[in-house]
Amino acid sequence: MTGPLTLVLGMLVVTLAGGVWVGVGLMSIGIVALEVFRDMRVDRFLAGDIWSSSTAVELITLPLFILMGEILFHTRLSENLFAGLSPWTRRLPGRLLHVNVLGCTLFAAVSGSSAATTATVGRITLQELLGRGYDRRLAVGSLAGAGTLGFLIPPSIPMIVYGVVADVSILELFMAGIVPGLMLALMFMGWIGFRAWQDPKLVPAREPAIPRKEALIALGQLAPIAFLILFVMGSLYFGFASITEAAAIGVLGSLIVALAQRTLTLAGMWGALLGTVRTCSMIGLIIVGALFLSKAMARLGLPADVANAIQSWGLHPWMLIFVLLLFYLALGCILDGLSAIVMTLPVTLPLAVAAGFDPIWFGVFLIITIEMAQITPPVGFNLFVIQGLTKEGIFRIAAYAWPFCVIMMIFTALITVVPDIVTALPKSLRG
Repeated sequence: MTGPLTLVLGMLVVTLAGGVWVGVGLMSIGIVALEVFRDMRVDRFLAGDIWSSSTAVELITLPLFILMGEILFHTRLSENLFAGLSPWTRRLPGRLLHVNVLGCTLFAAVSGSSAATTATVGRITLQELLGRGYDRRLAVGSLAGAGTLGFLIPPSIPMIVYGVVADVSILELFMAGIVPGLMLALMFMGWIGFRAWQDPKLVPAREPAIPRKEALIALGQLAPIAFLILFVMGSLYFGFASITEAAAIGVLGSLIVALAQRTLTLAGMWGALLGTVRTCSMIGLIIVGALFLSKAMARLGLPADVANAIQSWGLHPWMLIFVLLLFYLALGCILDGLSAIVMTLPVTLPLAVAAGFDPIWFGVFLIITIEMAQITPPVGFNLFVIQGLTKEGIFRIAAYAWPFCVIMMIFTALITVVPDIVTALPKSLRG
C-alpha cells in the first residue's frame, strides 16, 4: 500500500498547490497511478469511465436546479424577502438581523447553492442593516453563516452530487436535510437574539411598530417564493414528480416569477444560460475526475487498506466522526466542498458505514462540514461573495462568521448523539 498511497498523496499535493484544475488534477493522478502500478489499458478504462460518469441519469437534475437559481438571481426575490419579513422581526431580540437568517432559509429552499443564497439575500439586507445602524460584525457574520443553509436545505446541489457518488437516494437526502436545516436556522436566530440581549448597543433604537394590517399586506411580498417552494418541493414530497421532473418544474416556476415581475430580459436569460453552462462544466469535470480517481484507487486496493488501517485504531464511532470533522475542516481550508466530497468519499463512507452510521446521515454530516468550509479562509466561497458586497478582507469576515461556525460544530455533535434528527423523515419515506 505504501508505494501507491505515497504517489497519490504526493501528486495530490503537487497538483493542488500548483493551481491545476481540480478535475484535471484528480484524473491525472488516477492515470499515473494505474500506469505505474497496474498493467492495463488505462485509455480504454478512462474513456468508459468518463462516459458512464457523465451520462448518469441523476446528473440531469444539476443543470436544471442551477438554471433555476440563475434565473431567480435576476428577479426581485431579495427585495421581496426583506419587505415581507422585516415587519415580523421588529419585536424579536436582534430585530431585523433575523431577516438574514429567515431570508437565507427561504431562498435556500429554491436555490440549492450557498453562494447564490448569500449573494441574493445579502445584496439587499447588508445595505439595509448597515444603513440603519446594526452592528457590522453581527450583520456580516449572520449573513455568512445563514448563507451556508443553501447547501443543507433542499434542493441542494452538493446533496445531488453526494447521492450520485455514494449511490443513495437523492430524495431521501433531500428529506434528511429539512429538519437539520430548520434547526440550524433557529440556532442562528437564537445566537443573534442572545447577543442583542447581552449587548443592546448591537442594534439601533427600536423602530415604530408596523400595524398588523400593514404587516399582513407586506407578507404578500413572500408570495413568489412561497409559490416556488410549493411548486417544486410540494410536487416532490407529495409524490407528484420525480427529482428530475421537480427540477424541470422549478425552472418553469422561476420563469413564471421572472416574467410576472418583468425582470428577466433576453440579455439576462442569456447570462443565466451561460452561468449554468459554466457551473455545470466545473462540477461535471470535478465529478468525472474524482470518480475516475476513486475507481483507480479501488483497483489499487487503497480505500480498503486505508479503511482497515483506521479501523485497527479501534476508535469509538463518535471519536471517528470527530476525527472526520477535523479532517474535512482542514481540507475545506484548501479545497472547495464539492471536490472534498467526491475525492474522499470512497474512503470515508465505508468507514462511517462500518462504524454503524447511515449513509443518508453521513451525507448530511458531510454537507454541514462543507458548510463550515464555506466560511473558513482561505478558500471559503461565502467569504469571497461577502467580500464583493462589503469590500472587507476575507479573514475579517471569517472572524465575524466564527460564532456561526462554532454553532455548526455544536449541531454536528447533536446529530451524532441524536441521529434521528436526520434520519426520521427518510425512514418515514421508506415506509
